[in-house]
Amino acid sequence: MFTPDQRTRVRSDLLEYATHDQRLSGAAITGSAAAGNEDRWSDIDLAFGVTNPADLQGVLSDWTSYMYENHAALHHLDVAAGLWTYRVFLLPGALQVDLAFVQATEFRPLAPTFRLIFGTAHELRDFPPPTPGGIIGLGWLYALHAQSCIARMRLWQAEYMISGVRDHALALACIRHGLSAVHGRGIDHLPIEVTARFEGALVRHMNAVELFRAFRVAVEGFQTEVQAADQELGERLQETLSSLTEQSN
Repeated sequence: MFTPDQRTRVRSDLLEYATHDQRLSGAAITGSAAAGNEDRWSDIDLAFGVTNPADLQGVLSDWTSYMYENHAALHHLDVAAGLWTYRVFLLPGALQVDLAFVQATEFRPLAPTFRLIFGTAHELRDFPPPTPGGIIGLGWLYALHAQSCIARMRLWQAEYMISGVRDHALALACIRHGLSAVHGRGIDHLPIEVTARFEGALVRHMNAVELFRAFRVAVEGFQTEVQAADQELGERLQETLSSLTEQSN
């Protein structure tokens, strides 16, 4: 496991490397380090503006080579978010390094966790949080597939779908309580009485009886959160969602 000192050295080296890349319009530390919340397990999050959009692919290629040659990267993947490209690296010691690149005209904070190191950045742009409607849609979609997977005795796939129902219900609960609904970030801050309702939605044994039981709990919790988010929609979905668990009896 990497140490905090190793993480600091890698981050410092990357910021130093950035100062010599004339194609960059700016660099920033983002994530927990920018907010002063870095702990033993935090990764490295850096963001860069690229002056000429035509240079973006070349910048990505050169930085990727640098990560492999100078920091012994083991693998990487890209995550796209709007015009941003997040190239995410895995380093020895399980250190994750997220390098975000965007053209200079869009280089700006996407959240309060943004500390400019050099160059210029545009003003923070507010992005709307996830809407309950989309989360509700995914929740009932997972529920449909969970029911059919149990019926077909596809036990591992059923467990995956049941988890999807539970996780989307908890996302709705996070929105209701003013918490982040993205990637489970707000779940641990929910009131205990909320999370306690979903403990039974955890699958403890891989057999049909246990899957039916967990599925029922997940759907009931999902229905409760749908009603809280949109009562009229919750009433429309009530009969159909309940019928899924009745068929599983």
